[in-house]
Amino acid sequence: MRFCCWESPVGWLTLAEEEGALVRTDFGKTAPEGQAEETPLLRRALTELSEYFSGKRREFTVPLRPAGTPFQKKVWEELRRIPFGETRSYGEIAAALGNPRAGRAVGMANNKNPLPIWIPCHRVVGAGGKLVGYAGGLDVKEALLRLEGVRL
Repeated sequence: MRFCCWESPVGWLTLAEEEGALVRTDFGKTAPEGQAEETPLLRRALTELSEYFSGKRREFTVPLRPAGTPFQKKVWEELRRIPFGETRSYGEIAAALGNPRAGRAVGMANNKNPLPIWIPCHRVVGAGGKLVGYAGGLDVKEALLRLEGVRL
């Protein structure tokens, strides 16, 4: 695994790649197992993040390979369908997956998302649009949503 740290507008991010795909993004400056090295893929990821934070990018093209259970991966794929600048509730995600009662399970899968921002779990809100839970903190979630033009 190769990783690099980058100071973003919402604080330090640590990005990790393995075998040609991004596998983790952590909030903060961390040192995952592996070697600190800015690979071509990580440089591309940093460029895309810079473009996102400057308002020039709405979709990412970096290959992703999140590790998770089959259910988590279904949830994360559904999150990637939420358009830039829009939000969905946990219940709406559960319903889209064919199980409207799985809101809590969706929340747990959201909590385990290894690639925040890339897999936009910040676009998932509680009932009535309330901001709830985010690995980077609610202030970061709010900043990302505002960057995307979401009215809070």
